[in-house]
Amino acid sequence: MMQDWPELIEAMNEGVKNLRQGAPDVMQGFSALAQGALGGTALDKKTKELIALAISVAVRCQPCIAFHAKAAAKYGATREEALEAMGMAIYMGAGPSVMYAAQALEAFGQLQGA
Repeated sequence: MMQDWPELIEAMNEGVKNLRQGAPDVMQGFSALAQGALGGTALDKKTKELIALAISVAVRCQPCIAFHAKAAAKYGATREEALEAMGMAIYMGAGPSVMYAAQALEAFGQLQGA
């Protein structure tokens, strides 16, 4: 195991809580942005979370991988769908994305049943 992804989420939740308390206006704006991105009807939430997971790999953000792998699993994404999303991330992010895609797949597997 490369990373304990549920543990990473738990650790990050404390940091995000501190940000919400210390910079409430910024975090309210970020929350509104997230709600806007997850809104709409053309793409379902599962698809949006798979896109976010692929972008998390391409930009090399481990906490982002954890949160979006969890959300993709929550919305019913399958391992095959996660693998196709990783294929797109690798295509867009080249070699470094291969390493993060391996981490994202591990995170998805750990968090799928959580």
